[in-house]
Amino acid sequence: MKLSKNFVKDYIDVDVDLKTLAEDMTRVGNEYDSAQKLIDATDLVIGKVIDCVNHPDSDHLHVCKVDVGTEVLNIVCGAPNVRKGLKVIVAKAGAHLPGGIIIKKSNIRGQESNGMLCSIQELGIEHKFLKEEDIDGIHELPEDAPIGGDPIKFMELDDEVIDFELTANRGDLLSILGMAYEIGAIYDKKVKEIDLSHTENGEDINNKFKVDIQTDNCSMFLAKKIENLTIMESPTFIKNRLIASGIRPINNVVDISNYVMLETGQPLHFYDADRLGNMIRVRMAEENEELTTLDGIKRNLSKNDIVIANSQKAIGLAGVMGGLDTEVENTTKNIIIEAAIFDSVKVRITSKKILRSEASNRFEKGLDPNRTYMAIERACNLLEKYANAKIITGIVKYDKTKKDDREIYIKYENINSVLGINIPKEEVLKVFERLGFKYVENGDEVKVIVPRRRLDISIKEDLIEEVGRIYGLDNIEGKLPLIEMRKGSCDNTLREIRNKMVSLGLNETLTYVLINENDVKKYTLDKFDELRLLDPITEERNVLRYSLIPSLVKVYEYNVARNIKDVSIFELGKGFYKKEEYGENLKLCCLMTGDYILDIKNKKKVDFYVIKGIAEEILNYLGYENRYSFINNKEIPKEFHPGQTGIISVNNDDVGIIGRLHPSIFKDDVYVLEINLDKLLEKKVGKMKFKEISKYPRIQKDLAIVAKNEIESSKIEKEIKRTAGKLLVDIVPFDVYYGKGIDKDKRSIAYSLTFETIDRTLTDEEINGMLNKIIEDLENKLDVSVRKE
Repeated sequence: MKLSKNFVKDYIDVDVDLKTLAEDMTRVGNEYDSAQKLIDATDLVIGKVIDCVNHPDSDHLHVCKVDVGTEVLNIVCGAPNVRKGLKVIVAKAGAHLPGGIIIKKSNIRGQESNGMLCSIQELGIEHKFLKEEDIDGIHELPEDAPIGGDPIKFMELDDEVIDFELTANRGDLLSILGMAYEIGAIYDKKVKEIDLSHTENGEDINNKFKVDIQTDNCSMFLAKKIENLTIMESPTFIKNRLIASGIRPINNVVDISNYVMLETGQPLHFYDADRLGNMIRVRMAEENEELTTLDGIKRNLSKNDIVIANSQKAIGLAGVMGGLDTEVENTTKNIIIEAAIFDSVKVRITSKKILRSEASNRFEKGLDPNRTYMAIERACNLLEKYANAKIITGIVKYDKTKKDDREIYIKYENINSVLGINIPKEEVLKVFERLGFKYVENGDEVKVIVPRRRLDISIKEDLIEEVGRIYGLDNIEGKLPLIEMRKGSCDNTLREIRNKMVSLGLNETLTYVLINENDVKKYTLDKFDELRLLDPITEERNVLRYSLIPSLVKVYEYNVARNIKDVSIFELGKGFYKKEEYGENLKLCCLMTGDYILDIKNKKKVDFYVIKGIAEEILNYLGYENRYSFINNKEIPKEFHPGQTGIISVNNDDVGIIGRLHPSIFKDDVYVLEINLDKLLEKKVGKMKFKEISKYPRIQKDLAIVAKNEIESSKIEKEIKRTAGKLLVDIVPFDVYYGKGIDKDKRSIAYSLTFETIDRTLTDEEINGMLNKIIEDLENKLDVSVRKE
């Protein structure tokens, strides 16, 4: 928000310099980017060209004699419009112009030059504000410009501007009146009334013009009719206040619309009444409905857009931009003024697609309905004065807004307790008066009536903040906090899981919880509704993730693109969803590909059994040993390899998934693991039991079993464990073989069996006997055989 000091002085007496004003506004919470003169230049003077001849050694330069009141200067000028008799802006030798330019006496092709004749652009006025005649030449002052006078004051451009960076909740400061109230609170000054007076004539507009509101996304719509207006150039003070505020002047009618918006904070829109018809309808757009906006672009609308329509078609995008068909042109004589309030979220969604404008910014922040009435009356006031307009009697109203002031009850002790300082009652009440808030005292409690213009104040904590910032944070004495301490506690489970994963050789990642909507339902069969952001910064990250796998896949792709092929990563993070209600759950996810680096000299190619081993390690570590299984006969997400994927089941409840990503997605062997920790950890585990470490040697034997393809390895392992009993301390499948010597409907699985006891050294006879028993039971119960070769 650019604040013109001249503009705000129309409504409040500001007798401090610009820098002081900017710093004082900052002290109450309104930061600024810059504070400077509208035209920051020195040694400028009004001159008159009393002689102008062509330069003898140039085909485009002129040698001019310029009367500046106290002397006649010889100045060489290259502007095509310079001529004898012209009143001009002269920068004398030694003048400082914007951009660090210093004017010096010089000799240009043999001719002495003691200054420069200036264009408006050379004074720092942006190109977009220039008139056509100012684009290529020096600025031409009118005949009544006093020779030797200050050209900046004469042109009424002696303004100063503060560019504020406002917080999102202070929509009231997007108006000159709002700024005036804020400055009034700082310096304890009253805000002047705005002039709304005007004369109305003719038959009441309600007899000939109707408004039809067909959506709840419009809470107020006001319309007035103006006839016989004259479109011409705006008065100088309006043009200059618009320029200082960053808005390009166009003509008196359009400029008045923008001027009132800056004054009151309420955007207006003017329609050519003769092209509009006798009614306005506010409705939601139809899907793919077309509208050509004022910039000449044909827009395809969606059902989330609010449109203004006549009896036949859409003629404008509510709160964003009008339509080309009802544009006010130089030949327009009659207009309809619209002052309305539309749903802020809908306007923001539409403006993000179409155009972020001064108007849409104000609609998005919320509007005071009292100012809506004020704005339309103010527009009538200015149109009558500066467009010779006839104001038609009456106003068409649709109004479902609340205009009552808010009443908030607060105790003095609450204010002092939160701020940590003892502010006298009189000072608290003085703050409310300076803010323009009425109040009623009742002992130690006060009822504060907050005007509707302050939409950011709704609870007592907001009032406490107001007291603190207006009383002055510099007046609050710093104290060390006195806090009641209590013994802390924390759940170490996540830390232990993180440490375990790191000890297994995986690197932790921390990724965004926002992903693209195309990825949110990948890698899962769960049914849920995604949580979509209303206003994403980028469409690449517009929904909250459900699974962590898409996030780790992005990390993998980033590394592969940089020729890093060995990736072993994990993340502990949350997934988000909406089923019957909003929810989130904590998940452990890991991704592995390439070589699994165990230590400097020890690495292993990542395969299914490597990531299965990671899963087993973490499940055993958490106390679920002998309670989990990996099931491969259930439906799996299409992104997984059907032959190398398993569902992780604990106590017959699915808690996660493990497997290789489908080759159609990644040519490399990429394996992932994801466990729903909320679901897993709710399954209670017993206290950790410790047993004595055996001092006797372990014996390891390999056993290759030929089994039908449909027989799961876990079933074979379970049977081996049952037969071997306590002597078997570990079983690891380490090889699967299809091919020569094996029937097509079968496969060979090789297991490494480790035997141990704590009370003696096992003999070959015991182990061989146990192996024979295992083989016999497997052959009898599972119809498998031992591979001989």
